[in-house]
Amino acid sequence: MARFADHPASAWILGAVALAIAAIGAKPYAGSWNDGSRMATVESLVDRGTLAIDDSIFCKTPQHLLDSGRLPYAADRADLLLLGTYDKLLVRGHLHSDKPAVVSILMAAVYQPFMWFGVPSPGQRPDIFCYLMTVLTSGMAYAVAVGCLWVLGRRVGLEPRWRLVWLAAFALSTYAPTYTQHVNNGAMQLGVVAAMCLLLVSQLAVSRFTSLLALGMLAGLGFNLDFGSGPPLVACTFALVWWKTRKLRMIFAFALGVLPWVAAGLGLNYAIGGVWKPINMYPEHFQFPGTPFTEENLTGFFRHEPLDQFLYAGAMLFGKHGFLNHNLPLLLLVVAGGSVMLNPGARSTSEGLCLSPLLAHRAPASRKEASRSGLLAMLAWCTLTWLMYAVLSNNMGGGCCSVRWFVPFLAPGFWWLALVLRDRPERRPEFVALAAWGAVLAGLMWWKGPWAMRMVPMMWPVVGMALIAWGVVVWRRRRSEAAATIPFPSQSPKAVAA
Repeated sequence: MARFADHPASAWILGAVALAIAAIGAKPYAGSWNDGSRMATVESLVDRGTLAIDDSIFCKTPQHLLDSGRLPYAADRADLLLLGTYDKLLVRGHLHSDKPAVVSILMAAVYQPFMWFGVPSPGQRPDIFCYLMTVLTSGMAYAVAVGCLWVLGRRVGLEPRWRLVWLAAFALSTYAPTYTQHVNNGAMQLGVVAAMCLLLVSQLAVSRFTSLLALGMLAGLGFNLDFGSGPPLVACTFALVWWKTRKLRMIFAFALGVLPWVAAGLGLNYAIGGVWKPINMYPEHFQFPGTPFTEENLTGFFRHEPLDQFLYAGAMLFGKHGFLNHNLPLLLLVVAGGSVMLNPGARSTSEGLCLSPLLAHRAPASRKEASRSGLLAMLAWCTLTWLMYAVLSNNMGGGCCSVRWFVPFLAPGFWWLALVLRDRPERRPEFVALAAWGAVLAGLMWWKGPWAMRMVPMMWPVVGMALIAWGVVVWRRRRSEAAATIPFPSQSPKAVAA
């Protein structure tokens, strides 16, 4: 195992396995308004050379596709086949997707070469188009995340056996595989953020021109994947670069990577809508026949009274759509994550007992610093994004599994978990218990898919069993600790007196 863990090809092999898992689950059709909207833009670009989606097969299925059975949506979704996506905007007399345009252009550029080699156009074979796009976006991003986290685990010093357990929990005990079934920005941003975490885990990432250039390019791509979480991602990364370097050359390297992406995203947004804010933040752009969107349910506006605000923000983490109770391994951070961040690098010297920090082994200062500053920047981004959506939304991301906006939070979350498993080995049985039940829940989420309109079946019973199992493991550990503190007979007062 140790030999495989240190082999240069190990990350590529695990990434290939993850891609195979994603390819098995990828669907040959769009599953909702969300992915149908983005696919409409890509299809319009490839088939008609326009960003307008008025004539897209994802807005209304043509009769010849209905007759052939080669459908852009699932055969049992008569509503989507008849009416198409409603995640669209009426801007200057034309319909457009409400998704940022840069990524759709990149997706069209990815699909075009396939057509040069004989693959049918999206309008002819939407099934082939949807499957390939899903594997090459969401599936590939999932594979990238798996490979990057494997290397990240090695760089933080997580031993091979536990690194594999930790990576398996990320890949199979969260809602990450669920979001590989269809095209979506959350899965794609997960791959981007995982690559950023891998760069930031090393102290060299903020001392090399090329690393900062790559970091800026990734942050810029993340900006265009989600105009909600993208700006905080750029801001938090820039703040880290400025704080760690204070050198104009290094700040220029990051800016050189990020600014073209930001300019492209804002420029296309302005070219389509004539506005600088995201065009889906303007209620007047949703005034098309049959629109379900109003000023009361659009994201981007203050909506909550103080008490409701607090309850909504908490429900995004722990409610029936809660991020943490849909990704059970991350619950360990609630009780063990703080001690690692406040006392970075301190390790227990026993698998069964957590000794005093004064007696614990200390990781090298460079490792502590590299793990701490980059992780803090990513956690700051997660916090800002959560607070922003908590204040400016009221729909938990719409009809989706848990909160789709938070899918990329898995990468920083598992980075933090790697430090817990490294520095607090007595917590490892608790992690295994949560990951085991997390795999059960992940299977249920995989079964229902990412665009579930209802709560995941059996979610609360599975969460309850996970909490019980976790409690049993904690009770056994504390009982062992208590037994270990009982003096041996030779140390009793009577023996000492003798």
